[in-house]
Amino acid sequence: MMSRYNPKTKKIHHSPVTACLVPICSLYGAAVTTVEGVGSISTRIHPVQERLAKCHGTQCGFCSPGMVMSIYTLLRNHPEPTLEQITKALGGNLCRCTGYRPIVESGKTFCAESTVCGLKGSGKCCMDQEERSFVNRQEKMCTKLYNEDEFQPLDPSQEPIFPPELIRMAEDPNKRRLTFQGERTTWIAPVTLSDLLELKANFSEAPLIMGNTAVGPSIKFRDEFHPVFISPLGLPELYFVDYTDDGVTIGAGCSLAQLNDALHLTVLEQPKERTKTYCALLKHLRTLAGAQIRNIATLGGHVVSRPNFSDLNPILAAGNATINLISKEGERQIPLNGHFLERSPEASLKSEEIVLSVYIPHSTQWHFVSGLRLAQRQENAFAIVNAGMSVKFEDGTDTIKDLKMFYGSVGPTVVSASQTCKQLIGRPWDDHMLSDACQWVLDEIHIPPAAEGGMVGYRRTLTISLLFKFYLKVRRGLNKMDPHKFPDIPERFMSALEDFPIKTPQGIQMFQCVDPYQSPQDPVGHPVMHQSAIKHATGEAVFSDDMPPIAQELFLAVTTSTRAHAKIISIDVSEALALPGVVDVITAEDVPGDNNHRGEVFYAQNEVICVGQIICTVAADTSAHAREAAKKVKITYEDIEPRIITIEQALEHNSFFSTEKKVEQGNVEQAFKYVDQIIEGEAHVEGQEHFYMETQTILAIPKQEDKEMVLYLGTQFPSHVQEFVAVALNVPRSRIACHVKRTGGGFGGKVTKPAVLAAIGAVAANKTGCPIRFILERGDDMLITAGRHPLLGKYNIGFMNNGVIKAADVEYYINGGCTPDESESVMEFVVLKSDNAYYIPNFRCRGRPCKTNLPSNTAFRGYGFPQAAVVVEAYVTAVASQCNLSPEEVKEINMYETISKTTYKQTFNPEPLKRCWKECLEKSSFSARKLAAEEFNRKNYWKKRGLAVVPMKFTVGFPVAYYNQAAALVHIYLDGSVLVTHGGCEMGQGLHTKMIQVASRELNIPQSYIHLSETSTVTVPNASFTVASMGTDINGKAVQNACQILMARLQPIIRKNPKGRWEEWIAKAFEESISLSTTGYFKGYQTYMDWEKEKGDPYPYYVYGASCSEVEVDCLTGAHKLLRTDIFMDAAFSINPAVDIGQIEGAFIQGMGFYTIEELKYSPEGVLYSRSPDDYKIPTVTEIPEEFYVTLVHSRNPTAIYSSKGLGEAGMFLGSSVLFAIFDAVTAARKERGLTTTFTLNSPATPEFIRMTCVDLFTDMIPRDDPSTFTPWSIHVS
Repeated sequence: MMSRYNPKTKKIHHSPVTACLVPICSLYGAAVTTVEGVGSISTRIHPVQERLAKCHGTQCGFCSPGMVMSIYTLLRNHPEPTLEQITKALGGNLCRCTGYRPIVESGKTFCAESTVCGLKGSGKCCMDQEERSFVNRQEKMCTKLYNEDEFQPLDPSQEPIFPPELIRMAEDPNKRRLTFQGERTTWIAPVTLSDLLELKANFSEAPLIMGNTAVGPSIKFRDEFHPVFISPLGLPELYFVDYTDDGVTIGAGCSLAQLNDALHLTVLEQPKERTKTYCALLKHLRTLAGAQIRNIATLGGHVVSRPNFSDLNPILAAGNATINLISKEGERQIPLNGHFLERSPEASLKSEEIVLSVYIPHSTQWHFVSGLRLAQRQENAFAIVNAGMSVKFEDGTDTIKDLKMFYGSVGPTVVSASQTCKQLIGRPWDDHMLSDACQWVLDEIHIPPAAEGGMVGYRRTLTISLLFKFYLKVRRGLNKMDPHKFPDIPERFMSALEDFPIKTPQGIQMFQCVDPYQSPQDPVGHPVMHQSAIKHATGEAVFSDDMPPIAQELFLAVTTSTRAHAKIISIDVSEALALPGVVDVITAEDVPGDNNHRGEVFYAQNEVICVGQIICTVAADTSAHAREAAKKVKITYEDIEPRIITIEQALEHNSFFSTEKKVEQGNVEQAFKYVDQIIEGEAHVEGQEHFYMETQTILAIPKQEDKEMVLYLGTQFPSHVQEFVAVALNVPRSRIACHVKRTGGGFGGKVTKPAVLAAIGAVAANKTGCPIRFILERGDDMLITAGRHPLLGKYNIGFMNNGVIKAADVEYYINGGCTPDESESVMEFVVLKSDNAYYIPNFRCRGRPCKTNLPSNTAFRGYGFPQAAVVVEAYVTAVASQCNLSPEEVKEINMYETISKTTYKQTFNPEPLKRCWKECLEKSSFSARKLAAEEFNRKNYWKKRGLAVVPMKFTVGFPVAYYNQAAALVHIYLDGSVLVTHGGCEMGQGLHTKMIQVASRELNIPQSYIHLSETSTVTVPNASFTVASMGTDINGKAVQNACQILMARLQPIIRKNPKGRWEEWIAKAFEESISLSTTGYFKGYQTYMDWEKEKGDPYPYYVYGASCSEVEVDCLTGAHKLLRTDIFMDAAFSINPAVDIGQIEGAFIQGMGFYTIEELKYSPEGVLYSRSPDDYKIPTVTEIPEEFYVTLVHSRNPTAIYSSKGLGEAGMFLGSSVLFAIFDAVTAARKERGLTTTFTLNSPATPEFIRMTCVDLFTDMIPRDDPSTFTPWSIHVS
């Protein structure tokens, strides 16, 4: 939080800001508050921190400080915020774990308005009443995950005061110019306007730094360098708002948040007809970036930087805004018009000029102004296409007097459709005009077929779709002015006028109540807060990179391949070694042991096999020096053929990692002869980036003796890291110690990848003899570590006219990348799980992992099932369409009914599956809502609603028995305290918390007695990976075993003194020389799979579930809104309902992102474009369901500890209910337009996919390019 005092208003304003964009020099005169300054465990935690923790709003904890600061800053400005303010405050934050619902809920507790239904004015919730329709009394379900009575009240008077010395500094009339001299640059802060103009005249090429939102990223990502920066922050001449009778003048230094406030005030005070431009700007300001950026980005900086994606400039131009410029030579005005936006030399600023202010005139009665945009997600995303449009009519008519149309994101600059506008002057505002306008706009706004950014057909469509929206809005506005003279738009078109509203999500979470006879001290089954939640919220949780610097520590940066498949001709490191601070460059020649282990190459040698392969690393005294030097390494290549990027190319070249995996039952060929119908199809499912909040981080510390190496890192598999480092250094594993305190998210991305990176870091530490801190930048992390496997599914399905599927022949191919990694294992899971919830008597599934020249894909939550099961749902839905039945009918007809055998002959009972399915249909009111959606669709042409329900049969564990073993180490100390250590890794899933609950029950002591510090290869050797939803299962059994051994040792002591205290028993045991330390062990589930016989018992048990989602799609833009989701998950008996519900919600939102908005883009040469949060969009708080209901369905599971089930991954696939709800809505649109209701499934269902599948007169107008005449900017790799 950045706080500044305004000497003019005598007020202090607090702003949340993005720390990485704020230069230290710009903070002169500001008070900065970080999460540590808000509250601390050692002093007093703040109510914001407490409530985020107790509402279960933190999992891995890496994003928690940011969440705390966003809510805290809001409360400093608005102690009793509205629900809308809470949602808006969190809009700029990202979380990959929780699914946002509990974070929003923690913020809601501060709102003055009621956040519950307020049943009969009691302030309680209907869900807390015994008589409720959602769940009957016999189910004994609870809905309360936390107790509000425990919350400390918020007292604004107790907040720290703004430092008085900063007030005195701000009011000092004798301020002096500030100059900060750095290693390469100089920062100058003038104190008067004349001083600023003098500096600008002397340093005309120096950029002005205000919010640093344009210059900062250019320096970081485009290697721009400026020897001088001029920062006019705080100059009063740049911070003003002038309201006149004709318009509003806004100072160039005003932030976008201040611009928002000024325009909002104007809208409240002025007649509606005068505020159309302001309303258009306000609409875009609501979704432009996040609150943190809007608080520092300035109007002047936004205008003058003229980004081609600008959301404001097109509206300002359409609204006839004027830019006021000033220099030493004087002042002048230039229109903010097409010439300015297209960077015409005659309309640009002179090098010595600065923007003083921007004048925005009022609109008039017969003047209409609109801003329109479409982005990959609703908020905090660059527009795919945006537009500012205005039209003036001859008074009292619909004859066009003046027309302006400006488009963003369609070229290198914002573009004006000026010729189209000229041709339309004098025309009436009617359908004929619209038809001509669309055609002329397409001719004038030319987007080349190979244009940067891709999506060419879609962007062309959006240019006229947005024009049509503007046309409708104006038609509607004219009708309101004179209903008799101007006809209204059709009622069915009304919904096209408005964008989807942003609402604060709400929901209910239901779980089994604990047996009333259970001991109050026994925490099992209770919604216990995450063990580290308070530390997460206070910023005191230590991640690997939070560890303090070590003497002689060096930083490591990588030089990666820029070619997908090439021979390395030479590596020139001379320029890198000559840079200051550089200690060494490390290559394959410096690896003491093996440079290639299990098919994974540490440093590329002789040949590169993907873009992003590490060729060498640079060790330097600072991270900046290391990164700068890494860029100076010169690599000479010679391309090698073939270069294989896509699955189709791999099939052409027969490029695979392993032999085919297959399961089969029945007689598929024979069955196809007797079915009524056969359909053939394929589905493409693209990959997904893990986007864990903490990038890969390794701290490697060489020891002076015995070639020992100690590593601190975030991983899900410490023993794997130990193995790879030992191999690379050519030492026994016993010399390598790996420590994992916690990991800032993993999702499978920290299973195998940290081992390779740790080996690279350890080699550097070994060569230099210094500790190495190796932290991947986000872009490098995304490039090097890859993610979920893209998948191609091909199927032939034979079925009867009643929807019964008799035969299925399915082939799967995944894009494995350039090295084996876990691709073969993932493919095995794909094949084994290929039936999902359905019994098909004659079934064959085959699969192979493809070897390509992309970075190697790896484990990801769900491990192949989220890709494969979508194909299953796709062909089941296609069967329903062919039989003229609903998808739900066909699913139910083909679902497993009674105790059954899978295709690999494993017996299971699907009763919980049927129960989840039935409850989901009934309690989501599916039938009634389906009818309501159909009625909505009949009444609305350009917006459609869709519902879908998906069932799920998911697996836990591995088909290799020794993967499922686990060990634990439990110490009891003489004061009665207990230290638990086990082999599992904490990455936010609450594993350590559950282990403490297990130990608490088994030792019959309070949780406060038990501590769990870290995971280490020193304390628990040879531990299995924390994956496959089995962390609690196997480690819980090991901890249970250890505790039971200790309790058995203590039994003689307890029997002699049954009423004694725990501490007394421990002291007595020590006196009697009874060991108070032991290991626990779990041999593991005895699973296996015989691929030759195509049979086995590969999984210990199944997790079942069902999800129903309802969406609304905008057929004109492709945008969609998730209205409601109901999840019913077979949890058996949840050890910790708060943790399990958090995992389900987080996985669902991650899955929803995978199936809808998360899109990885590759060049035809294999270059990953999606390498930052700007380019790759994960869900934010505005994407989660407006209504979100989760129910844990009770069942029995004698296999796992306490009859629980592993739920960490299962929710991922349930996110596909959003995908199929979108398909349902799109199908309704296509059906209404007379198109076929079956179409090829592609995932993700991005706005582009939705819009272009909703074929209409606008998509038909788009020119089609001959694919043989150009190379596309990006390609799909599935």
